[in-house]
Amino acid sequence: MARFVLNETSYHGKGAIAEIATEIKARAFKKAFVCSDPDLIKFGVTAKVTAVLDAAEIDYTVFSEIKPNPTIENVQSGVAAFKASGADCIVAIGGGSSIDTAKAIGIIITNPEFADVRSLEGVAPTKNKCVPIIAVPTTAGTAAEVTINYVITDAEKNRKMVCVDVHDIPVVAVVDPDMMATMPKGLTAATGMDALTHAIEGYITKGAWAMSDMFHLKAIEMIAASLRGAVNGCPEGREGMALGQYIAGMGFSNVGLGIVHSMAHPLGAVYDTPHGVANAIILPTVMEYNAPATGEKYRDIAKAMGVEGVDAMTIDEARKAAIDAVKQLSLDVGIPADLKDIVKPEDVDFLSQSAYDDACRPGNPRDTSFEEIKALYLSLM
Repeated sequence: MARFVLNETSYHGKGAIAEIATEIKARAFKKAFVCSDPDLIKFGVTAKVTAVLDAAEIDYTVFSEIKPNPTIENVQSGVAAFKASGADCIVAIGGGSSIDTAKAIGIIITNPEFADVRSLEGVAPTKNKCVPIIAVPTTAGTAAEVTINYVITDAEKNRKMVCVDVHDIPVVAVVDPDMMATMPKGLTAATGMDALTHAIEGYITKGAWAMSDMFHLKAIEMIAASLRGAVNGCPEGREGMALGQYIAGMGFSNVGLGIVHSMAHPLGAVYDTPHGVANAIILPTVMEYNAPATGEKYRDIAKAMGVEGVDAMTIDEARKAAIDAVKQLSLDVGIPADLKDIVKPEDVDFLSQSAYDDACRPGNPRDTSFEEIKALYLSLM
C-alpha cells in the first residue's frame, strides 16, 4: 500500500499570482499573514504579491524575521506575530526558508501543544490541519509549496530538524516563473541542483513506486533541459525549472529521499552552507556509492539527462554515464566540485553522526553506517 498527498489546488505560469486574491476571496479569508524574508522585501519581490492584495483590498500583516536556514526562534516569533495579527490565513512568499517557517507557524497555531518546535521533528502526531497556507515560491528548487516536509534549524544543538506532517501541506500553490525572475545566477544554480537531487534521490529511494517514478523521471528530464538556460536568464529555462522542481516535489514528498540530503543538512546547520550547493557537491559521490543498489534505474536517469546511446551500454557504463551527466551539469552551472572550502576536519565525526541520525537516511537505497558516511565526507575533502 502507498499513500500519495498533493495540494488541493495549484496554479502554474506567468501572472499566476493574480489568483492569490481570487483564492482568498473564494475561501472567505479576512486577513492574510504574509510570511517572507528580508531580502525578498528589500528587492521588491514580496511587493509583487502585496500589490495583488492591495488591489483586491485584502487586509494583511507582513512578517519577515526569517533566516536562510530558519531557526526555532524564527518560528516562535512568527507564532507570536500571527496571534497578534488576527489573521486567518498565511501567504508564504519565498524559497524553502519562508515556506518552511510558515508551515511550522501554521502547525503550532492549530496544534499549540507543539509550541516548543523541537517536538515537531520526524513524523509528529499532530491532530489538526495547519492554518491554510497559500505558498508562492520565489526559487525553483525546494518545492516546499507541494511537500509535506519542512526543515527547521535547532541553533542550540547545531542541527537541522526534518519535520514530516501531512497537516502542513499548503492548500494552494502559486508557481509563477515571474516571481523567480530576480534570482541571481548562484541561487538559480543551487536551487536547481536541489531540485535535481530531489528527483534523483526520489527515483532511487526505497519507497519509490510507479506513481512517484513518473514524476521523478519527468522532473529529471525537465531540469536537465532547463537549468543551464535558467542560470543564464533565459525565460524558457526559468519556466521549465519552475515546473520541473514542482513535479519533483510531488514525487519525493511522498516517497522520501536518501543520504545526499542527510549529508547536506548538517552542512547547513554547522556552516550555513546553502542547501542546494551542499546537495550538488555531494550528489555524484553518493550516486557512485548507491549504484550497486539501484538496478537499471541509472540507465533511465542517463536517458532523462539526455545522454545518447544509453540502450547499448552495459549496466556499469550506464551508471557512469548518469553520474557523469550530473557532474557535467553541476560544473556547467558553477557549483564547487568538493567540500574542501566548507568542511573543517575536526567536525567530520559530528557531521557524520548528524547525517546518520537524519530522517532522510532510512530511505537511502543502500543501507549505510556512520563509518561509511564518514568515508564519503572524507572523500569529498
